[in-house]
Amino acid sequence: MPWAILVIDDDEKLNRLLKRFLGDFDYTVYTATDAEQGLKKLRSVSPDLIILDVMLPAMTGFDLCKRIRQSSAVPIIMLTARGDLMDKVVGLELGADDYLPKPFEPRELVARIQAVLRRTRHTGTDRRRRFGRLVIDFHRQQAWLDKDRIGLTTNEFAALDLLVRHAGKVMDRDEILQTLRGIDSDPFNRAVDVTISRLRQKLGDDPKNPEFIKTVWGAGYVFIAEESADAPSQG
Repeated sequence: MPWAILVIDDDEKLNRLLKRFLGDFDYTVYTATDAEQGLKKLRSVSPDLIILDVMLPAMTGFDLCKRIRQSSAVPIIMLTARGDLMDKVVGLELGADDYLPKPFEPRELVARIQAVLRRTRHTGTDRRRRFGRLVIDFHRQQAWLDKDRIGLTTNEFAALDLLVRHAGKVMDRDEILQTLRGIDSDPFNRAVDVTISRLRQKLGDDPKNPEFIKTVWGAGYVFIAEESADAPSQG
């Protein structure tokens, strides 16, 4: 079954172009031109990924992203008009999985979509693992802390998955960014730090006294929790 993509952008010409172009790559594309229409389509078609423009009428893409994240972990790629660094940071902090500045090459958008969907269907292992209070189901891409399910975005789960699979090894920002975005880092790219910060908040992890993720200054991040021997059962 083809992947379903929902494009939310008030530029109807762009929507038509993306519907035709992405259709050539066997994606089923639905479009909406404002936030309310987008929310209705989200409920009716249950897309595998959303392409969301920042500049929308009535409600900004940032506000819509925040609303979507209240009830859904569907991957979101945000389109920013200027490619402004602050726009990118805000989008990531609100739970977007990737961003692409306008104007963009349609083929680059396809590459971003493919990278995000690969992370969505990635299964680091086929079993659950427990690390003290934390239980991770790699197949279902879900995690629980003290038996309460944690709402993780695809980027946050991908970062957690990478750190856990390399537990005890310091992963530098380039390595983590390759997993999250499939592109090289640059000195001004805060994507990794924003993602790790959000992940830590959801894990209740204090950076000064970490239980799960430790910062190695000037080097990167390392997962430090010991795996428990007993088999997790909840979920």
